[in-house]
Amino acid sequence: MELIPIDMAHGGSAVARIDGKAFFVDGAMPGELVSGEIELDKGSWGRIRLNEIVAASAQRVVPRCRHFDTCGGCQWQYAAYEAQLAWKRSTVIGQLSHLGGLRDPVVRETVARGDPFNYRNRMDFRIDGGRPALYRRRSNKLVPLIECELLHPNLADIYPDLGNLDGVETLVLRTSVATGEVLAIINGEVPSQASAWNCQIVQIRRDTLQQVRGGATIEEQVAGIRFRITGDAFFQSNTAGAEELVRLVIEAADLNHDDTLLDAYAGGGLFAATAGRESGRVIAIEINPVTAGDLQANLSRAGIEDCRVICGSTEDIIERIDEYWDVVIADPPRRGLGVQGVDALTAASPRTLVYVSCDPASLARDSRLLDDVGYRLEWVAPVDMFPQTFHIESVARYTRVD
Repeated sequence: MELIPIDMAHGGSAVARIDGKAFFVDGAMPGELVSGEIELDKGSWGRIRLNEIVAASAQRVVPRCRHFDTCGGCQWQYAAYEAQLAWKRSTVIGQLSHLGGLRDPVVRETVARGDPFNYRNRMDFRIDGGRPALYRRRSNKLVPLIECELLHPNLADIYPDLGNLDGVETLVLRTSVATGEVLAIINGEVPSQASAWNCQIVQIRRDTLQQVRGGATIEEQVAGIRFRITGDAFFQSNTAGAEELVRLVIEAADLNHDDTLLDAYAGGGLFAATAGRESGRVIAIEINPVTAGDLQANLSRAGIEDCRVICGSTEDIIERIDEYWDVVIADPPRRGLGVQGVDALTAASPRTLVYVSCDPASLARDSRLLDDVGYRLEWVAPVDMFPQTFHIESVARYTRVD
């Protein structure tokens, strides 16, 4: 069949409609004439396998990576970067309108900063045939990679020296843009050639990190603060993008020096240690003990003395916090807050809630829940933390309606 997609759907596919039925086409762009065949039919919607671009968009470009047609790490390398930014904004608007039930949500232009390639300071690989590999799109099959165009130059420099990785199950490579440090985290046998890698090396043994060479931490700098990052503990994988997230979170929080800030799902303290400097007191909650250790250290590095770090689940811990908070910053996992999370964070009736989202669908669902308990969405700012992919990070500001 031939189709002309009219929009981009959440999830990265172009969407076309025939007799009211939606068909999703990976690799197509709105306005193009494409041909393909139905590979999945679910009744109310279907998925098309793209065969040919009959009439291409003026914004179609040649993918830069040799693995693009098979690897699922990127989805949008065929589109000009300006088009990608526009699609991300329209996706956020669409999810807030349709799932969130919000009329005319205020969504800013997508914020882009830094190189749209070579930006990832962390990559998680599985090993296939002795080589680092990523999954194919919509598949559990692995694609071994000769190179990856998303790797930060620090990681790209050591990538050719990795050699045969038979005996390794997974490999995490991460680097600091500020210091140039590189850390390899190996799950499995340590290859003999690892002694030639120009980086620190740790091995995962019984869920603990064993130092093989150098330390088990690196340091990254964001907003003038040096952050300690231990092993594979969470930290934003795009350093330039992290700077933008911090800038937007500080704007949205609008803290005063007599405010108490609650940072939920705090990670290593990216927001507690930066936006927290604008407040009088910080309460930070993180469920992972290793990351919580980084969080405590990073608050100290930021000079935040009046602070309390709690290790545990945000939803469970809230009931045990016996003090008031004026502003909330929440950076929940992909599934979002849900009813329990919304109830927990609004329990003290804070005047402002700042939501850092990695999924527009969960952001939209939670926006509806927040609206139900008296918190109105003022604005959302999409941030392109993951160029060449459909993944969207957003910062949203909600205020309490008295």
